[in-house]
Amino acid sequence: MPTSRAQKKEMTRQRILDAALAQCADRGFVGLRTAEVARATGVSHGAVFSHFPTREELVDVTVATVGRAISDRLHAELRGAAGLREILTAHLAAIREHEEHYRWLAIEWPNLPPQVQRAWLGIQSAISYHLHAAAERARARGEIREVPQHLLFNTWIALVHHYLIHRELFAPGRSVLDERGAELIDHFLYLLSTAPTRASDPGSN
Repeated sequence: MPTSRAQKKEMTRQRILDAALAQCADRGFVGLRTAEVARATGVSHGAVFSHFPTREELVDVTVATVGRAISDRLHAELRGAAGLREILTAHLAAIREHEEHYRWLAIEWPNLPPQVQRAWLGIQSAISYHLHAAAERARARGEIREVPQHLLFNTWIALVHHYLIHRELFAPGRSVLDERGAELIDHFLYLLSTAPTRASDPGSN
């Protein structure tokens, strides 16, 4: 069956988006170059702008695509009353699928346009929701200390982002989440535990 004009247009748009995603994984979002996206896609520079009228819109859609993929993976993994360890593990697994993009977002977030910053905050709200719910259950069982919600979330995110941003210090040339993810989870749970020993495992349910 012949491909319709609308289908061809959508396929070209997707190829442009894929090329933008590949470039951003290598160099970040702030330095996205539409001319290079056009070359990688095999279309004219003008064709890029026929699908994405501005460079900012292309960046916006690229970030939104990454954010949606991470959030969808996280929600799919966490159905029901998941424990803290399960949530933290699922969070790192969702980021791991887009580790390069996520790392650049953590680095460049302050310099991105407001609409892109909102997409970034949407990614964070997904883990915040699940983390808070699991922490409440663990607190009710006396497994973890009383910690304000914002500090609970910010401590975990700060730990993850520090290791991602400074990846070459902790896992040169490799995935820092593969290398250090389990250690980060263990350490975070240790900080929360009402009986802080390295063998403890608060929030497993």
